[in-house]
Amino acid sequence: MSDKQTSNNQTVQNQKADINLMDKKTLIEVKDLKKYFLQKGKLFSRQKSYLKAVDDVSFSIKRGETFGLVGESGCGKSTTGRTILRLYQATGGEINFDGTDLAKLSEKQMKPYRKRIQMIFQDPYASLNSRMTVNEIIGEGITTHELYTGKVKQERIHDLLQHVGLKKDHANRYPHEFSGGQRQRIGIARALAVEPELIICDEPISALDVSIQAQVVNMLEDIQDEFDLTYLFIAHDLSMVKHISDRIGVMYLGKLVEVCGSRELYKNPIHPYTRALLSSIPIPDPNLTRKNKRIILKGDVPSPIDPPVGCRFASRCPIMTARCKQEDPQLREMAPGHVVSCHNV
Repeated sequence: MSDKQTSNNQTVQNQKADINLMDKKTLIEVKDLKKYFLQKGKLFSRQKSYLKAVDDVSFSIKRGETFGLVGESGCGKSTTGRTILRLYQATGGEINFDGTDLAKLSEKQMKPYRKRIQMIFQDPYASLNSRMTVNEIIGEGITTHELYTGKVKQERIHDLLQHVGLKKDHANRYPHEFSGGQRQRIGIARALAVEPELIICDEPISALDVSIQAQVVNMLEDIQDEFDLTYLFIAHDLSMVKHISDRIGVMYLGKLVEVCGSRELYKNPIHPYTRALLSSIPIPDPNLTRKNKRIILKGDVPSPIDPPVGCRFASRCPIMTARCKQEDPQLREMAPGHVVSCHNV
């Protein structure tokens, strides 16, 4: 098959995938989500200061979709995922999951939703209890939510291990006996154990060797198709996010600056911060690397404790105007499904 035929087939598959997503209902909708952390002030001072990790973030994810969330370290993407799961209590906003606002629920009311929403953590070394066997780690959620018992539970654990590329003999081992990639597979099996609908993947491959990353991402895609899962995929590896995501949101200093389809973002980035991020992606071709002009942002990232008035990207933006320092830009639609937060585009 020629490269042209392969490209045409891929385009047809992408178009079919887009049509299928259009027909599906929204599973989760985040509206004006805020998460502020109270900072320790000076001794005897009554003035309070807050670190605004997530500030008025809004997006939605349809059933069966993968929504990628990208940005520099410290931009608030992981905090967004943890707040959705209610590992952090939201300071403000709504987290509407299948018609229910999770932000308003008590811890007791949240229990059935913790079964429906799970997380794969970034660090496969810190996220597993070193004193528990793999069997106990994966089975803990099954027991907590009273899904299976006895022989059926054990068969379920063995089946999950096989789904993530491990053997049932591994069930009686401890986390320290595994490599980083194998530990992350155990974490994925743990997330799948309670039969969730939404999985928040918090940089699940960033701590893994490059040779293992593609294997884990491909496995996540296969699992998504088999179990009809929805993903919030948080990462800073833009090339990998492009591969797995249907839509992508770009965050900067606690705010979304651009949201659109994955292919559209890489083909037509609009926000100057998005353009700078994409220009930093390594290209494994010296000739193309020479032609590709990397955008070097000048200036420092403002403090999230005391963010500037107006656009938070203004101090580093190459197209900044006086308006940018006075007025905070709102997300506006530039094309169908493509929204951008910028005054000057």
